[in-house]
Amino acid sequence: MGMIRLFGNEEPEKPAAPEQETPPGQKQGFLARVQKFMGGPAIDFERMRQAAARTRESLSARMESLVALTRVVDESALDELESVLLTSDLGVQTTTEILDALRARALRKAIEGGEELRSLLKEQLAAILEAPQRPVPQPAEPPKVIFLVGVNGTGKTTSSGKLAAWSREQGRTTLLCAADTFRAAAIEQLEVWAARSGVEMIRTRQGGDPAAVLYDAISASKARGIQDLYVDTAGRLHTKTGLMSELDKMRRTAARLVPGAPHEVLLVMDATTGQNGLQQARLFTESAGVTGIVLTKLDGTAKGGIAVAIARELNLPVRFVGVGEQMGDLLEFDPKAFVESLLG
Repeated sequence: MGMIRLFGNEEPEKPAAPEQETPPGQKQGFLARVQKFMGGPAIDFERMRQAAARTRESLSARMESLVALTRVVDESALDELESVLLTSDLGVQTTTEILDALRARALRKAIEGGEELRSLLKEQLAAILEAPQRPVPQPAEPPKVIFLVGVNGTGKTTSSGKLAAWSREQGRTTLLCAADTFRAAAIEQLEVWAARSGVEMIRTRQGGDPAAVLYDAISASKARGIQDLYVDTAGRLHTKTGLMSELDKMRRTAARLVPGAPHEVLLVMDATTGQNGLQQARLFTESAGVTGIVLTKLDGTAKGGIAVAIARELNLPVRFVGVGEQMGDLLEFDPKAFVESLLG
């Protein structure tokens, strides 16, 4: 398995812009420092930091102890780091590759103490998370069709409504399609979120044909000039042959009506399920053509390292993270902000 380039060949540093002086006696606040680091508003960074608080707390005591006690990074220090990473749910494969890269770096040039070890770890985590990031495909003509897939209980229908609200905030015309006709009350639940987000919804009766309601939704999108069509599909497992065949039928219907559709297939994953969720994601990727991840309930887990495992082991970008129950509690995922929220 090829390794991701994590060190070396850095671009030459650009001259730093002149800094404005901080008034005497006034320290630069945390958000101001973050804004300077990110080169833009720090509001989402702070929300990401709050969402990752449980993971950071589980990491901090052991990581800070490792940093404080490590003068020269040796095999003992790397063994301790391995334990720290595994408890954060990075997984064996991803953790092993990180440690192998650190050992290779130490052979070329000694790692001088715990702070440098932390800095190099941040570089590696950011590189892993950024590797699968790719431009989001845009159709030549609207609508852009986005399927949301996943098992029941991950927050798929809720995420559909939040994504519709997010699209509206971007100034895009948006429509929801209630294609989960299998689960009781799924249509009514999406209807509530549609009302909250101010987005219209195309629906049918419970037990109706999902491909037929998708056909109606795409036709309506074309007639109304809708740019983004979010399709909430039935929760399913890869073992449910009938439901997977139904999803294939929906994909064919979308492709027949809009070239290249579905343009995105977002798998909604519950971050609290950890490695079990990773196995689900692997199976969905094989059977449903998943292009990205919506990672929900990030604020409810101490094992947020699963985001890194997803990126490395599945080569899938985390596109959004759920950080709460409110309409605006869905953030675009930023690898650098996430790593800083864990180890900054």
